[in-house]
Amino acid sequence: MIRLLLVDDLAVVRSGLRMRLALEHDMKVIGEADDGAMALDLARELRPDIVLMDAEMPRMDGIAATIALRTAIPQVIVVVLGLNDDKASRERALAAGAAAFVSKRTADTALIGAIRRAAIEHSIAAAA
Repeated sequence: MIRLLLVDDLAVVRSGLRMRLALEHDMKVIGEADDGAMALDLARELRPDIVLMDAEMPRMDGIAATIALRTAIPQVIVVVLGLNDDKASRERALAAGAAAFVSKRTADTALIGAIRRAAIEHSIAAAA
C-alpha cells in the first residue's frame, strides 16, 4: 500500500485528490496539509511514502517544503503538482528533490502513473 500525504492550500483540491486516490486499490491517503510547514510537521509524524505537494502555497511553498522534507526525512518521496507546466517549474521541482512534477492540468492518469513510478523507483511495495 502506498501511503500518501496530500498538500495543497485549497481544500477543494485536496478533497478532489482524496476522492480520486480512494479509487486506487494500492493507495491510501493518510493525511492532509494546507501549507508546506504543516506538511513538514505531518510528514515527521505520519511517515508517508509519498507526499503530493502543491508547488504554489502561502507560508512555505512546495519547493521550499520539498527541500525541507528531503533534508529532514530523506526517504520520503515528493511528487510536485503545479499549475505552471513549464520547463523552469519542472526544473525547480526536480532540483529541490522531487521525484516527479505533474501538471494539475493533465489527466488524472498522469498523476496516478507518476505516483506508481515513484513508488517503484524508490522500492515502495505496492499491492498488486
